[in-house]
Amino acid sequence: MNYSTIKKTAVAASLVAALGFAETAQAQTPTVFGGRSQYRTWSIGVQGGITTPNTILGGSNPFGQKVGYFQNKVGEYYGLTIRKQFSHLFGLELEGNRGKIKTFNHDVSGPAVENRFGATSAETSVNWAASLNGVFQLGTIDFMRRENAVNFYAKVGMGVMAHNPVQFANNDFTGNEVYNNEGKWGEEIFGDREATGDKDNRLTGYIPVGVGVKFKLSEVVALNLGYTMNFTDDNLLYGPARMDYKGKFSNVYGGLEFTLGSRDKESLTFTNPVATLYDELKDPSLRNEVEALKQRVSTLEGTVDQLSQDSDGDGVSDKFDKCPETPAGTVVDGSGCPIKFPEPQQLTDGTASAYYAPIQFEFDSSVLKTESYSTLDKLAKELKDNNASVTLDGYASAEGTEAYNLNLSNDRANAVKQYLVNAGVAASNITATGYGEENPVASNDTEEGRVQNRRVEIKK
Repeated sequence: MNYSTIKKTAVAASLVAALGFAETAQAQTPTVFGGRSQYRTWSIGVQGGITTPNTILGGSNPFGQKVGYFQNKVGEYYGLTIRKQFSHLFGLELEGNRGKIKTFNHDVSGPAVENRFGATSAETSVNWAASLNGVFQLGTIDFMRRENAVNFYAKVGMGVMAHNPVQFANNDFTGNEVYNNEGKWGEEIFGDREATGDKDNRLTGYIPVGVGVKFKLSEVVALNLGYTMNFTDDNLLYGPARMDYKGKFSNVYGGLEFTLGSRDKESLTFTNPVATLYDELKDPSLRNEVEALKQRVSTLEGTVDQLSQDSDGDGVSDKFDKCPETPAGTVVDGSGCPIKFPEPQQLTDGTASAYYAPIQFEFDSSVLKTESYSTLDKLAKELKDNNASVTLDGYASAEGTEAYNLNLSNDRANAVKQYLVNAGVAASNITATGYGEENPVASNDTEEGRVQNRRVEIKK
């Protein structure tokens, strides 16, 4: 019996059982970062803010003037969002907005615009704008907390807007309309000719790029603040301009976001898996469980060490050894007591003699044990030196059918014969016969007896 294996197996079993207990507890109350089903992932938001006809990247307004951030007139902008969070890092957001964008000519002492309309300002009504955005969460302020109250994000997407620009001959955006293409969009011809369509709005694709920050106000509500730059390939975003101008505008907004789903689950928006794992290591209850597990393992290891102690080296633990202090190398049974074999048979040819104990076999096996080799080598030498003959009688214990055991005993006798032949003994000098369960030397009712009956006897 290999007690080192028992020790390893017992320790592993204890660890698995303990981890299974921990997993059950976790299934009842989620405490570590897991799959999406463990969290609330849907949210809706409302937002409102202002627009400017420029971005923080700089550039010119449609009237040809260099502008900076918040230098032009501002317009109102508001809308709704629906977002699905796929992980703590990424989500998809459907955003819809409407509002106005305003711009005017700062160079009041010079000419207005170099076109036939004579406009000095423009107001673009965004009747609707819709985009699909990828939202990338950039992290949190405090990485050492399981669920954070602040989270930064960046977003980029693609969208379509329906808009109509109106240009005025003054800078107050009232009266004196000099350009309004409402009702004529759709088949417009650029240049000096009028459009030929019949639609109220012009459709334009745009790319929103933005950043923002969210503040958790409760388990359901978060404050959302952000800035978005919107880039188009449309030179009529503000109507005809005196320069080759690709329309762009930005919006600054604030709003509230409402997380949907059961309040028993955490919001994936504010969950940080790294912080969660760190926090779990600091959790007193978990630490106590780990310490208790260590104690159980230590106790189990001590018990296994006691079970594995074998003072006399006979392969049987002291706890189960009924015959302590057995000499090393003694063949013992399961209780550690020496196995008593029948008196050895005498082999003689008139010139030499020797005594040979039976050759023992494992249960249901005809394979020679390595400890039998020295005996058989000695026997082979004596047979060759004296040109003597030998009889090999094979036997089996009483497990199994008689027919099976007869074949098994015959295989055992022939295994010994083959070894002797390989060692140089003439096969004609060896008689090998199997007798099955016959002639037991001990009771087959005990393992000790059955061990003795699995044998090949060596006879003259």
